[in-house]
Amino acid sequence: MDLTNIAVNTLGGVPTSLGEYSGRAVLLVNVASKCGLTPQYSALEKLATEYADRGLTVIGAPCNQFMGQEPGTAEEIQTFCSSTYGVTFPLLEKLEVNGAQRHPIYAELTQTPDADGKSGDIQWNFEKFLIAPDGTVANRFRPRTTPDSPEVIAAIEAILPN
Repeated sequence: MDLTNIAVNTLGGVPTSLGEYSGRAVLLVNVASKCGLTPQYSALEKLATEYADRGLTVIGAPCNQFMGQEPGTAEEIQTFCSSTYGVTFPLLEKLEVNGAQRHPIYAELTQTPDADGKSGDIQWNFEKFLIAPDGTVANRFRPRTTPDSPEVIAAIEAILPN
């Protein structure tokens, strides 16, 4: 299945797909507001603003599957992200990333192995997938790899279209 054609809704309920970002690199991250890794929002926002003109879009996918760490409504999530971390990058509707109700985007993404060659389920909040401008998955970074780590920056810079 072509990742860019999979239908999904924005946090505001508007239908979209990753195809909307065709020709751009995308860093797709499952996010949560009440997680020990939530401060990664700051680094994600910095990437989103610093690399936007070079062809990167950061997208957050809220997920409540890990110890209920994203319990809020769409409005609560948006308010938290913008007021606490100044998030301006797009957010998707709350998605399931593992299990029987896993969203089709994550059914595709979880087939991608990480740096250790392991694919499969999302381990926790803030797992990152770098999608190349042609829609292929370029890299998978586990939750504790911060968005501003050297390996993430190098991977992003290697596939930027501009």
